[in-house]
Amino acid sequence: MNLLYANDVKGEYPDSWYAQTAPALARFAPLKGQTRADVCVVGGGYTGLSAALHLAEAGLDVVLLEAQRVGFGASGRNGGQLGSGQRLDQESLEGLIGKERARQFWDLGQDAKALVRDLVTRHGIDCHLKDGVAWSGTSEGSVREMHGYAEHMARHYGYDMEVLDAAGFEALCPSPTYQGGILDMGAAHLHPLALALGLARAADVAGARIHERSEVHDIRHGKTIRIATNGGFVEADHLILACNGYLGGLEGRVANRVMPINNFVVATEPLGARTAEVLTRDVAVADDLFVVNYFRLSHDGRLLFGGGESYGYRFPRDIRAVVRKPLARIFPQLRDVKLDYAWGGTLAITMKRLPYLARLAPNVLSASGYSGHGVGNAVQAGRLMAEAVKGQSAGFDAFAALPCPRFPGGPGLRSPLLALAMSWFALRDRLGL
Repeated sequence: MNLLYANDVKGEYPDSWYAQTAPALARFAPLKGQTRADVCVVGGGYTGLSAALHLAEAGLDVVLLEAQRVGFGASGRNGGQLGSGQRLDQESLEGLIGKERARQFWDLGQDAKALVRDLVTRHGIDCHLKDGVAWSGTSEGSVREMHGYAEHMARHYGYDMEVLDAAGFEALCPSPTYQGGILDMGAAHLHPLALALGLARAADVAGARIHERSEVHDIRHGKTIRIATNGGFVEADHLILACNGYLGGLEGRVANRVMPINNFVVATEPLGARTAEVLTRDVAVADDLFVVNYFRLSHDGRLLFGGGESYGYRFPRDIRAVVRKPLARIFPQLRDVKLDYAWGGTLAITMKRLPYLARLAPNVLSASGYSGHGVGNAVQAGRLMAEAVKGQSAGFDAFAALPCPRFPGGPGLRSPLLALAMSWFALRDRLGL
């Protein structure tokens, strides 16, 4: 089954609050016939759009091919959190790759946030960018670890986060579930589809040739690469694969290390004065559970709440019912609130929860596997691949050197094996272990 079409109407965005409120963008025409380019980018999410934008601004001739619509995948459906650092926290990174290299990736994470902010400002992207992401603990032990982490970051990285005890966190987020946490005002949240469409506009203005509804079904490698769709083909000197969870069978070397999973989000009815029952400050929140719950308020006063995962191709029939369960646990006062929108999205994870950037051939680059940290990572990966095409590959090479083992069982067995493991950790969450 093709994930591109398993859960969605071909050529249409899902019926999400994001799609209903993003600034309209005219469709880009499908590829017809033969064309030539310096670089062909496959995938129109944050990674591909950022790569196309930076390449076009550097004067290269770029063609971007998107099977559905720009921002159709995780880039237009996610929780909208622009987090600090990497998906793996700094203490874990230090244990994995050493303190010196971990510091390099902290700096790269800071650069990723700055890049998104700069693009939003420079291109006038109206994506409701706001400062602040809080991490919430569901147990006293977890809160102690978070507070210790804040102390570690202040002492060793000069990065300050606000430490919140139970009373302080309840004042921020009136939920009986959370026992405290930390607030990172250097992180941010935004309207993810509006960011993607803004990047597409900027890339188009810069001269990138964008083609939607142009699914790639064949790639022939060589000094000149031939990329074929049903409507035509592109011959290019360089190829960038930016497909993330929708890569399918295009490149087996990536598919062995990057696995698609599904996550789900709802938008409530406008809460009016009841927003204070959710958050008293306009920040985003993510908790400490293995299957993370994450939420924030929209600019029109709704609760945007993400929770639940699945590991097959199909979304559940009733996404509202799936997400309402964790929502009701976190906010029992909203147990009966109306859910105006519910949607699913497919992201991609790696074994180590670090991005997988790879040079698959001298003229073929790939980036994917952002593991829920893609707003900053993906935009940055696009720029790093653009720089690598131009011969400046230090940043790309740093990410490419990160450990990224294959999933056990390969593409054929990884889904059932991962589902078993994820189910066990989800059970631990429910039992409070």
